[in-house]
Amino acid sequence: MSQMEVSKRRRFLLFCFLPTTILVSGAFLLGSVIIATDYKERLSGQIAINATKIAGAKVCQAHCRPDDGEALPRGIVSRTSDLDLRSLRGPLIREAATKSQSTMAADGVCNKISRVPDSVWVSRSTQPESDLTLKKRGTSTNLLAIAAGIKQKESVNKIVTKFRSSDFVIMLFHYDGMVDDWRDLEWSSQAIHVSAMDQTKWWFAKRFLHPDIISEYDYIFIWDEDIGVEHFDVGKYLSIIKEEELKISQPALDPNNSVVHHLLTLRDSTSKVHRRIHKRLGVRKCDGNITGPPCSGWVEIMVPVFSKAAWRCAWLMIQNDLIHGWGLDELLGYCVKGNRTQNIGIVDQEYVAHHAVPTLGGSPKDQPRWFPLKIWREMNVMKRCFYELRIFRRRRHKAVQEDECWVDPY
Repeated sequence: MSQMEVSKRRRFLLFCFLPTTILVSGAFLLGSVIIATDYKERLSGQIAINATKIAGAKVCQAHCRPDDGEALPRGIVSRTSDLDLRSLRGPLIREAATKSQSTMAADGVCNKISRVPDSVWVSRSTQPESDLTLKKRGTSTNLLAIAAGIKQKESVNKIVTKFRSSDFVIMLFHYDGMVDDWRDLEWSSQAIHVSAMDQTKWWFAKRFLHPDIISEYDYIFIWDEDIGVEHFDVGKYLSIIKEEELKISQPALDPNNSVVHHLLTLRDSTSKVHRRIHKRLGVRKCDGNITGPPCSGWVEIMVPVFSKAAWRCAWLMIQNDLIHGWGLDELLGYCVKGNRTQNIGIVDQEYVAHHAVPTLGGSPKDQPRWFPLKIWREMNVMKRCFYELRIFRRRRHKAVQEDECWVDPY
């Protein structure tokens, strides 16, 4: 083969393979650029996702999530309940989550319900035919809880009868164990009965009125059993406290038929509601310079009425081992948002009588034989009340001293 033919063949091969080589190289280079870009995008996206997860984890850590709910998605956690009846049969009414439930789930609220001792039992004797029947009747929006003994059956019946026509769940705390003796009353089968021997209403309230359990109720009435309601209309009372924006309140006491411990609770026949008094109480004069208890911003613990928000705060204040509740009334002003001189009040238009019948008492095993049992019991209960008051005040003082973040708004 001549040198000229070899040269031609080389030029031919060059022209044939050079474009192909250039195309392949270009394709490889372009592919490398695309892959690199895609990798960078994926990498930056992964970094963003990881950053979001880290931020989300920090947010989750900031929320208060109980140990028993960490393994669950927040939307399935139901932190609240109510005391309404539910049927074993019939159609189920499916409703959207309530505002309180969804709000608590979103905020990660974690309140643990107190353990109920084995010696305490709760009953509710009948159920409606179906949830549909319950829906037609209307679910209750308020709660009345009374510590009741069988000796005050007539008085409690009068109170409950006043509340039955309104939108209330009725709950009786039986401190004498005599539950069956109430079954002859028409409303008893629809009430909730809780029984524990020789316990006060604040003992029951701490264990059975957890704010998450009663979060569906707008107002919570926690009353004594020895209350006369001849001049009390609960419907009008609710209208007044809503109109006056009272977060904690009580009906005024009838001055002619009541045992009165604090002048602030006496009925003023010339007003609908009063929030303070201008009188001398012992060495203290209730004038314009005093804006706290017992001159204003105060109710007595025999017939208090709480909004659901105020009750959440008050429940936290109840000490588990101090069962008489003495001292709570001194601090209730901290449980209303805003001005306690405006958001706490005594309703004069709807008033009650306080008969002050002593019913609770201890075991007579240590009673002197020469001392009347009734008086002995009353003295021992009163002694315990004053002892608990001193302890409560000491605990409050210690808490204020130790909590550097807490600022007294008053």
